[in-house]
Amino acid sequence: MLATALLAGSAGGVVGAQLDSDGATPATSPGVPDGTPLSRPSSTVGGPGLDLSSILAKVEPAVVAIRTSTGEGTGVVISSNGEVLTNAHVVAGSTTVRVTVGDEVTARTADVVGSDAARDLAVLKIRDATGLPTAELDQSAGLQVGDDVVAIGNALGLQGTPTVTRGIVSALDRTLDDLTGLIQTDAAINPGNSGGPLVNAQGQVVGINTAIATGRNGVAQNIGFAISVERAAATIERLRSGGSAGPGALLGVSTTDPTDGSRGAAVARVEAGGPAAVAGLRAGDLIVSVDGQPVDGSGSLTGRIRDLKPGATVEIRYVRDGRTATTTATLGTRGSS
Repeated sequence: MLATALLAGSAGGVVGAQLDSDGATPATSPGVPDGTPLSRPSSTVGGPGLDLSSILAKVEPAVVAIRTSTGEGTGVVISSNGEVLTNAHVVAGSTTVRVTVGDEVTARTADVVGSDAARDLAVLKIRDATGLPTAELDQSAGLQVGDDVVAIGNALGLQGTPTVTRGIVSALDRTLDDLTGLIQTDAAINPGNSGGPLVNAQGQVVGINTAIATGRNGVAQNIGFAISVERAAATIERLRSGGSAGPGALLGVSTTDPTDGSRGAAVARVEAGGPAAVAGLRAGDLIVSVDGQPVDGSGSLTGRIRDLKPGATVEIRYVRDGRTATTTATLGTRGSS
């Protein structure tokens, strides 16, 4: 059984700091040879993959170390006037943070412009910043399983340049709790990497590192997860303009994970008069997909609905008494009743 852990480091963390209560400690990140070309670039981007030195020259100057009163993390500069993309859990509870850009020695002050805890993304603005190096976001939807990627971040809060590790895209569209559409990678990532970029062979940011999987004893499984910037494009733009999370979509069901090992979201209760009730769903149904996208559990359903807008019409596939059926529901607005 796997558990997941968010990647923000605790303040004052060092290499020997414990990751969890059972005494497990982070493994050291393997070194990455500089001159090795990445052989499997995204198929939608023309030209060969860059070597690691070229990728780092392109991206590393835009990577920032973030420190708050409770811990540290990573971010990536996305505009020359100081906008920084990171995880919401890195800056949770903060309105201002300290960031160190690239190889600068002196930390700068940044304000939290927008944060969406449900999607675990936040945008910061470095005060009085001009002419900063920026990273390019790849929103082409061209990433494939097997593509080479590089993870860059403030792993374990170590001093000096960011930690760089190499891996591949192990899987796409993973779900963790209520985060959906995640990129799975075997690139080594550690606490402190939260908010750091996952970069493709062209030196473009394809994901924001957010969590790692651990076994029962806390030992890392070489399974890391990043939020897809392609899937999160609308959220990123909203946060850049200072937008809040806004009202979410509502299906009108309470669900649990199945106890028999089945995949899906087991309906425990249907809100009277809500979208699910109107669509004919009942307690005891097992929802297995939304608009053709699989639902692996209760959190997966929450994430699928959260990514949609109120008023959207969705196709829901479900199992009732051993038979599969399909219905459509028009989503309501969360908090409207």
